[in-house]
Amino acid sequence: MKSLTFKIFCFVVFLPTLLFPCTTAIISGKATPDGRPLLWKHRDSGFEQNVIRYFNEQPFSYMGLVNAVDTLGQEVWAGVNDRGFAIMNSASYNLKAKDDTTRLKDKEGELMKLALRVCASLTDFENLLDSLPKPLGVESNFGVIDAQGGAAYYETNNFGYTKLDVNDPRIAPNGYLIHTNFSFTGRLNQGMGYIRFQMAEKLFNDALAQNNLTDSFILQKASRCLQHGLTGQDLTREDLDFVIFRDFIPRRSSVSVILVRGVKPGESPDHTLMWTILGFPLTSVSFPLWVANMRDLPQILKPGAKQTAPLCEASLQLKQQCFPIQRGSGKNYLHLKELWNNSGQGILQNILAFEKTILASTKAFEKELWSQKNPQKEIKKFYTKLTKKFILFYRQTFQLELEP
Repeated sequence: MKSLTFKIFCFVVFLPTLLFPCTTAIISGKATPDGRPLLWKHRDSGFEQNVIRYFNEQPFSYMGLVNAVDTLGQEVWAGVNDRGFAIMNSASYNLKAKDDTTRLKDKEGELMKLALRVCASLTDFENLLDSLPKPLGVESNFGVIDAQGGAAYYETNNFGYTKLDVNDPRIAPNGYLIHTNFSFTGRLNQGMGYIRFQMAEKLFNDALAQNNLTDSFILQKASRCLQHGLTGQDLTREDLDFVIFRDFIPRRSSVSVILVRGVKPGESPDHTLMWTILGFPLTSVSFPLWVANMRDLPQILKPGAKQTAPLCEASLQLKQQCFPIQRGSGKNYLHLKELWNNSGQGILQNILAFEKTILASTKAFEKELWSQKNPQKEIKKFYTKLTKKFILFYRQTFQLELEP
């Protein structure tokens, strides 16, 4: 393993657009108002149908984001286990050595599933990477946090990795690191996602200055940001019908968001919270899930009779209204007035207003949760309460049913 000390810098290059990129970040507990680390993945993929699954395995059980078509749960794309170990990734396109002719590839989901099953700490993950047979079949930026306050990225290719410790002020002077689809230790000016990286850096810098690197900021501001990192265009200030929708943090290919809020050293891993925006992030609502009760996942997030999740299904129906042109290059054009308009009744405007009530009720619930005799029971009741609110919201606002 190599060590690395460098100064994070922001730069823009013009590159072809990657079809399925991701935007991710890790925030050290040193930089958050409550002292708890955050792990964020804004996922883009060709698999629109995502579900949350619980895995009762040994030595550790875990919950994670899975493609709905993966009915056996062989890959996990972000998740957390019962020890408070959480992992996610973004694909990298400048890490693989030019002379690497390895055909094995796309094993990131399998590696993360394995890590959730066997790792309790960053050290465990490093030992796993060191011990696995090479080539690994990956080219990725893996982000990891643990219940001991550990927080780091691992820029990983087929034969090795570089650790970027988010708690090290020489590497992350502001207490956070952002990754899109390039690696800082990879080939200079190659890879993808520089425009999204620039926008995320601006958002995070502004939030840091306001001491607002929080769950709410990432869920409501970062993953739903409609400002362009290169042109500066802010779609929330536009009065247009259709707009070209390229290189924003949320994209047409965005399929879900996972945000894990870790614990302070000494706190129980049970307190770890995984926020989930299941489905298209601009038409879906955040749902909180605690490690303390992973067994009783809400039905609207789990695979139903058709192996899809009701909340994801509803979000995709609304997504069709946002991208109604199917022929030719029409898929690149967002029907902005459906999503955001001067009347304040766009889909996203309604989503964000409702989500604020979910964030507020979750915060109030947590204040009393851990003093209860049976937190698991209270969490299950809270899931039921929230599910009813979600069903009513989608029915009354969009005339959609969240059917199991």
